[in-house]
Amino acid sequence: MPTAILLETRRCNLVGHSREALVAEMAAFGAEPFRARQLWHWIYHRGATDFAAMTSLAKPFRDKLAASYELSRPSISRLLTSVDGTRKWLLRFPDGEEVETVHIPEEDRGTLCISTQVGCTLTCSFCHTGTQLLVRNLTSVEIVDQVMIARDALGEWPSPQYDRQITNIVLMGMGEPLYNFDNVAAALKIIMDPEGLSISRRRLRCRLRGLCR
Repeated sequence: MPTAILLETRRCNLVGHSREALVAEMAAFGAEPFRARQLWHWIYHRGATDFAAMTSLAKPFRDKLAASYELSRPSISRLLTSVDGTRKWLLRFPDGEEVETVHIPEEDRGTLCISTQVGCTLTCSFCHTGTQLLVRNLTSVEIVDQVMIARDALGEWPSPQYDRQITNIVLMGMGEPLYNFDNVAAALKIIMDPEGLSISRRRLRCRLRGLCR
């Protein structure tokens, strides 16, 4: 008798969805439009990683969401912490590729340095990433994930209005942000949203290293 093989279907991850994508996803799911606003608040303002924590949603609806969706983060392959409080995460995505994210605390700010590509197309002599070949662009979801991971580690949920440990974001990790413009732009729209991660556009910096030689 042949043995039936059941293939596990990966649930859709809602972390990294834009407002428009959440609206479309909930419409396809058969949920009311206001559900997208509720999910946005729980995902990006409160940092929820479990639908059970979304207490403003009825339990039957939470259970239904959990059966079809997930709120996952990339795995942390390695975490290094310096004596000055600087933290470096090596994050691994489901396809096995890895990037670095770094938080640098200072007296008047906390800068999060995020990656936009796996590898790099440029060969800047002062940059180790420049010695690596470009593997692929990061998706907007994978760019947003780096901020979520840092917020998790620093305990910055709900998104604080004052006394933040992440005040600035610099796109100077692995890769060149302007060579992955569409995904970077989509991620920054989520990161800057005042009802979510709420990082001011004045606190964002993007540097194309290859043109600075």
